[in-house]
Parts: sequence; C-alpha cells; structure tokens
Amino acid sequence: MNLLDFPARGKILRIEGDFAVFNPANSTYELHLAFKKCQPPAISDHMVSVIIRAKARKVWTVPSGGNFVTPIFGTPKIIQGRIKYLDDSTMVVQAGVPIIISLPKDDKAYDLINGPLVVPSQVNATIFPGATLELAPEPAKV
Repeated sequence: MNLLDFPARGKILRIEGDFAVFNPANSTYELHLAFKKCQPPAISDHMVSVIIRAKARKVWTVPSGGNFVTPIFGTPKIIQGRIKYLDDSTMVVQAGVPIIISLPKDDKAYDLINGPLVVPSQVNATIFPGATLELAPEPAKV
C-alpha cells in the first residue's frame, strides 16, 4: 500500500489563478487547492481522480466526531476524520475525501490525549495554507 492508493474522486469546477476549485464526489464542498507543482487541471463535468496533499501544523486525537474539512468553500484549514494509512511522516485521513497529510516534526505539535496515532483512530489536524491537488496517475491497464 502506498500514498497514491488514496485518490479523491470529484469534479474540477473552475480554475481561479493558481487554484483549482475541486468538488469531491457526494459532497457540496468547493475546496480551493493549489496546483503549482503540476500541469493546470482541466475543468471537468465528469469525475476525475486527484491526490490532495496538506501539511499539518497541529494534530489531535479526538474521541468522536464526524469526518469533515473546514471551511466547506475555500482553502482547507481543518481536517478531521479517520486515519486510513500511517507511516513515520505521513497519514491519510478520510475526511469526507481522502487527504494525504504530512506530519509535523516537532513533538509539541501533537495533543494525543485520546490515544496514539494509529489506523483507524479519529484525528483533527489544523493545516498550513496551501493544500495542493494533482491529477492521480491512471490505473495500470490489465
């Protein structure tokens, strides 16, 4: 299993400067995601697969709550959901949409009052501005 095994499905509604406005499937979200490191995506009226990445400023384990991204319209600031994948530097959180989150290096950035980071614990992460989107690689043809 690797990080690219967690693409987000949805539509690219529009391009606004260096940001793509992404609407994940089965949601009303309009996430503003940078694409500076990749080719500008095309606006799509059909579903596409993308990889969403963010960098955590602070991470908490939480006892309960829903899976969400806030704000619903705009640049993501808070991500909450269940951990689907975890390694030493990265986690994938299912927050209504799968998001790859780079973990902070500073131990002071963690508040693990409700247990350690493990799959499938519930977490809440405040992220730095600049979450990104890139088109997911096409699956291998069999």
